[in-house]
Amino acid sequence: MRTTITLDPDVEALVTRAMRERKMSFKAAVNDALRRGLAGETGGDDYEVPTHPLGARVDLTKATQLAGELEDAEIIRKMRLGK
Repeated sequence: MRTTITLDPDVEALVTRAMRERKMSFKAAVNDALRRGLAGETGGDDYEVPTHPLGARVDLTKATQLAGELEDAEIIRKMRLGK
């Protein structure tokens, strides 16, 4: 299908960047973007979050219990201060 569309400046920049990075035509870049967007793809496979060892291991099995105890202690502290 042949049609005319008007792109917002930011969308034009994204299409232009995709064309340059992927060495593809305008038509291919727009069709690819529309396919991905309409199919619900977020492109999550293209980005990887770097991880770094922190050097410490924390047992989180009782984290909820600890959070509750800290919250209780704060409530008691505020009650003593009359807040």
